[in-house]
Amino acid sequence: MKVAVIGGGWAGLAAVHRLKRHGHAVTVFETAHTLGGRARRVHSRTLDAPIDNGQHILLGAYTETLDLMRDLGLDPDALFHRERLSLESADGRFKLRAAALPAPLHLLAAIAGARGLGPREKLRLIAITSRLQGRGWRVAQGLSVAEWLDQGGQSPRAIRRFWQPLCLAALNTPLESACAQLFAHVLRDSLGGTRHASDVLIPNVDLSRLWPDRLEAWLAENEKDGPRSRLYRGHAVRKLACEGAGVKVDDEFFDAAVVAVNAPAAHKLLAQLDPTPEGVRYLDALSAFSHIPIATLTLRLARPWALPQAMLLLHDDPVRLHFGQWLFNRRSLRGPATKDTAAVSDADAPLLHIVVSDAGALAEQPRERVVAAIVEQIREQTRRFGSMPSVAGHSLIVEKRATFAALPGLARPGNGTPWPRLWTAGDWTDTGYPAVLEGAVRSGRKAADLLHHALHRDRVQA
Repeated sequence: MKVAVIGGGWAGLAAVHRLKRHGHAVTVFETAHTLGGRARRVHSRTLDAPIDNGQHILLGAYTETLDLMRDLGLDPDALFHRERLSLESADGRFKLRAAALPAPLHLLAAIAGARGLGPREKLRLIAITSRLQGRGWRVAQGLSVAEWLDQGGQSPRAIRRFWQPLCLAALNTPLESACAQLFAHVLRDSLGGTRHASDVLIPNVDLSRLWPDRLEAWLAENEKDGPRSRLYRGHAVRKLACEGAGVKVDDEFFDAAVVAVNAPAAHKLLAQLDPTPEGVRYLDALSAFSHIPIATLTLRLARPWALPQAMLLLHDDPVRLHFGQWLFNRRSLRGPATKDTAAVSDADAPLLHIVVSDAGALAEQPRERVVAAIVEQIREQTRRFGSMPSVAGHSLIVEKRATFAALPGLARPGNGTPWPRLWTAGDWTDTGYPAVLEGAVRSGRKAADLLHHALHRDRVQA
């Protein structure tokens, strides 16, 4: 069958791969010229170099993303630097590292040996996690992460040093408004999983090279005996209509379509369709999403800088414009360069990446002031490593709709829609995950499976 996929981000491309496996001819419409959506390679004009439009990490628990990569013939062990869960502040005041022990001993040992928490704080941290596991990783409905932590007797220091960074990394939403149940899902699959589920995976290559670039070549390799697929870059879909037993996308007819764009863009396209009562309710659900910006500051250093960890925690202080929350130095990754990792941008110049989740306050400030303040922040908090090299250039990227706000009680629609032959995919659908890459991949795969089964059923009935 002839299927359109609108959107070439991780959700859309996961749907493309699955649909092709099911034997369908797929046409992809992507607005940008590089595949990957909000997790892709971009060219920085200020640095005159390819960089990522945002620093991303994965977890060992992201099984479907890793499975997809392997199915494309890629080796995740070559594309990622994998290490046991390690949270270390740049100033050295806090450190927690999972031990090389079977689960759950690896995390119990990590908490027991954590630097920067007192004995009572460690016991309460173990207690709240154990209670959560004993309740099947379920919390009271409508609870925020801050409320859940307060009920669990967590100290302000434990929240500041452990829970807040973990919540921001997972949900990109402040503790006071983040959904405790979504956070519990992340804890279930990472901290509550196998020893390797909580492993941190940091890309050795740019985000498009992780697998989106490979998908295009894979499609070409699989065109010999099956229906042909097409990929349109720089094509923003303007018109969508349900017509007969199919869908029209910009006046081209398809048997079905997957709308794999963010919630506001999906609303704009689906609002063109007949306003049935079910359709109005679906559009209302899309309208309920609010979005949070994420900023990534990339600094080019005058010389390489050796740090003990590729990922370090930063203590933010918005009053001083010290917005940085995570510091990444991918040149600190262990292991020799390989053919698969040769194109990482940091191989040509030493780059630092500073991530700011919930970057709304940052976006309101003059960019040059923000950059200067964050450089000052890094210098202050990394003094134990010696003098930071001078900064030779920078690039600040603010993704205004990087993630949806993971609020308690947010009703997220499923992949099916009220309109026949139309499905949606994206990290904002009801994946059980917050807005993470694994959720996008799972959503794309599920949408493709639902579409395939529906087309097969219709064909049998006909």
